Amino acid sequence: MDKIDFKKKLSTLYSAPNGSFATVEMPVMKFVKIDGKGDPNRDPAYQRAIEWLYSVSYAMKFASKTKSAKDYVVPPLEGLWWADNPDDFVGRRKHL
Repeated sequence: MDKIDFKKKLSTLYSAPNGSFATVEMPVMKFVKIDGKGDPNRDPAYQRAIEWLYSVSYAMKFASKTKSAKDYVVPPLEGLWWADNPDDFVGRRKHL
């Protein structure tokens, strides 16, 4: 059974050329995700949410491998960050 590595298969989504910003075409994809707010480095709820996220992700991986004979590498954790004030974003003030 071949193991799919989405980070390699979809490498243009995981690394920008020459370390710069780039526009990419995103295919339709399904994700397991959590929403939150505040600084993840200070919030215990974030740690619990990440533990849940990985538990579910690996359970899905092993179910796929067992029931569908399709195996894959669980992709790396990704985070989307934003701030109402761009200075907070640039200053990495996640608690605001």
